[in-house]
Amino acid sequence: MKLVMKPVFALVGRPNVGKSTLFNRLTKSRDALVADFPGLTRDRKYGQGVLGLDEEQNRSYLVIDTGGLSGDDVGIDEYMANQTWLAVDEANTVLFMVDGREGLTAADHLVADRLRRVGKTVYLVVNKTDAVDPDQAMADFYQLGFKDVFAIAAAHGRGVTSMISKLLETFPEADNEEEDESRIPLEYKDSIRIAFVGRPNVGKSTLINRIMGEERVVAFDKPGTTRDSIYVPYERDGQKYTLIDTAGVRRRGKVKEAIETFSIIKTLSAIEHSHVVVMLLDAHESITDQDAHLLGLVLDAGRSLVIAINKWDGLDEYQREQIKTKLEVKLPFLDFADKHFISALHGTGVGHLYKSVHDAYDSTMIKVSTARMTRILQSALDAHAPPMIAGRRIKLRYAHQGGNNPFTVIIHGNQTKRIPGSYKRYLMNYFRETLKLKGTQVRIEFKTGDNPFEVKKEKRAKLSPSQLWRQKRKNPHKTSAKRSKKKKKK
Repeated sequence: MKLVMKPVFALVGRPNVGKSTLFNRLTKSRDALVADFPGLTRDRKYGQGVLGLDEEQNRSYLVIDTGGLSGDDVGIDEYMANQTWLAVDEANTVLFMVDGREGLTAADHLVADRLRRVGKTVYLVVNKTDAVDPDQAMADFYQLGFKDVFAIAAAHGRGVTSMISKLLETFPEADNEEEDESRIPLEYKDSIRIAFVGRPNVGKSTLINRIMGEERVVAFDKPGTTRDSIYVPYERDGQKYTLIDTAGVRRRGKVKEAIETFSIIKTLSAIEHSHVVVMLLDAHESITDQDAHLLGLVLDAGRSLVIAINKWDGLDEYQREQIKTKLEVKLPFLDFADKHFISALHGTGVGHLYKSVHDAYDSTMIKVSTARMTRILQSALDAHAPPMIAGRRIKLRYAHQGGNNPFTVIIHGNQTKRIPGSYKRYLMNYFRETLKLKGTQVRIEFKTGDNPFEVKKEKRAKLSPSQLWRQKRKNPHKTSAKRSKKKKKK
């Protein structure tokens, strides 16, 4: 079963054609290192992009940045090429980038021939057209045989928005939640979906086998055993569950075999389709940057979280205290998530995960009336009023629930765009503590009412010629003052 969360675009081309620059432009970030130096990017990098400013009508997508294809598949170039073709396999659409200043080269022909054989939708993107005539720059590249050609300047953003808009039109337009739900099989929709994520070899498959009571998924003492997201239906005490075993995600520098095709996209898809995420950490290893990165993905998706520290049985008392201290120091922002110290191999503490999963699921799916939400908001304002902005107090009038999974609070007021992040975090914590939500985070969205003075201003601007003439007759001194100013200037 292959689930695709959203459109995935892979950026492919020769070195130094501007792939990383376009990646940063599409994701509105600086995640990809950019310099006027060929071969800077070696591993494939993933990023999320959003088209549109309105949160209700925007379109989201994934972008994969790849290393340049030089045609010399020897040494590090061979590794880079393997990473690029793995990204092509994972993508829905390939953006074949070429350099509009240098023109068509033999390497472009080689890449084009290979792309025709992969069976993917390919669009030709002519970059660096800011200093040349776009039509003249594209003329040579039509001989590559690609029907759709875009001329852009990634460094300055010219043509990028129109290009991604046209590309997204080829995908069915639907709300993210509706699209995701429609891709979930019927037997999984009425169950609590639990995704198990973590680095390779932390015991995700072993934990699922322990919960199931059988060898349902392959578990082996070797990183990278699981290479795709496995959906396992399961029932316990009349409650249906779907356990999602994901591929371990590690730093790209550690990937040495091309057969390791697991990717961040599979984990992102599993997180998006889940209600609760169980994050596994290895008690024998320190908390790494990769663990923090995975936790960031869960928080960005707004999913409920349960943390399980595995392989706990092989540690002495001193080592256990050291690990608990590191958790408090390195992950203080996860105070809302329950933490369990387990042994998936021997079953120690595994049964306690059920209560935390149910608490997190009930919290993220809770229904709260508008009256109660507004009372909680008023209590928060009485305890700590919003700050003054330019001598004016921010007014928050009422609140209501905006959705579940993640639990969303929508607050209406004025000057909401000026609310500082510290006060927003205060409201998030206040709602979570008041509603006694466990294992789930609260998202807050602000809505600003229309300014009545702006409406009046628009009405004045639409006066008819006769109305303007009457205004001049009522205020003749204004007209005479303007005439006198003109005479003085002359």
